[in-house]
Amino acid sequence: MKLAFFDDFSFGVVRGDTIVDVTHLFEDPPGLSPQNLISAVIADFGACREQLEAAASSGGVPLDSVHIRPPIPRPENIICMAVNYLENGRRKEFPTINAFTKPASSVIGDGDEMVLPDLPAKVFEGEAEIAVVFGKEARNVPEEDAFDFLFGYTNFIDGSARGLGPDRNIYYAMKSHDTFAPIGPFLVTKDEIEDPQKVQVRLWNNGELRQDYNTDDMAYPIARCVAWVTSIHTMYPGDILAMGTNHAGLHAFMDGDRIEMEVEGLGKLRISIRDDLKRTWTRETHLERELAGHEGIRNQIAPQLTGKYAGN
Repeated sequence: MKLAFFDDFSFGVVRGDTIVDVTHLFEDPPGLSPQNLISAVIADFGACREQLEAAASSGGVPLDSVHIRPPIPRPENIICMAVNYLENGRRKEFPTINAFTKPASSVIGDGDEMVLPDLPAKVFEGEAEIAVVFGKEARNVPEEDAFDFLFGYTNFIDGSARGLGPDRNIYYAMKSHDTFAPIGPFLVTKDEIEDPQKVQVRLWNNGELRQDYNTDDMAYPIARCVAWVTSIHTMYPGDILAMGTNHAGLHAFMDGDRIEMEVEGLGKLRISIRDDLKRTWTRETHLERELAGHEGIRNQIAPQLTGKYAGN
């Protein structure tokens, strides 16, 4: 099942190219926030699934006639795995398991804008990722039980302001800006994806395919990451764990870019990029710069061409 918020955060079930409004099923108690509503649906999905399916069996409006909102508007925890892909054999050393957090204010949805802040970053990029969504409270989860604690999946773009310098906390300063966590368009229940460790992840910029990799390249698979994260702190229904990316296709995001990304089976997430400073970079990808002899991730980011901070 595909779940989504749309327009003024009406709650819907997606059927093909239509969405059916099922908000009326959740009017008691009145006044639930969208986040509380989706968290309640996730936590009690076994009891409400039949109702949702029955309510969504007829009617509906075309998806392209509504504004799709983030399927999880303000998650309590957004955890992002760091350096979690083997780059199809290009990574010289096996990475240490690691992660960072993003705030709820970083979440945007389909059709929204990622806004590049006025910072002396060397480049702004977005990483296409599969994200898992927790279905129940999870603490110290064994790897073999990991998927019992998951509800489903969504597309995730990890916005990054790279190269801010050693005087700043690298992950916090690089990853935590408002609008730097596009998700959606839907929350897809886990039964719809046969094997999340073998799905293709793609990202297009202005119609050109830039990222194209498979989740079978993860250094630490989903179950291991769930076990590791929940050994540190509790995850709650509706919390997000993004699984990292293969860096080969990363490239500069610039003002006016139209970004599309899709994990197989999760629908296509579309956002635009806004940079009020109108800065420009070359369009080289990390892999292109690596093949040209630029060693290390700091040297694989595209150089800035024009605008504020160029030449820094």
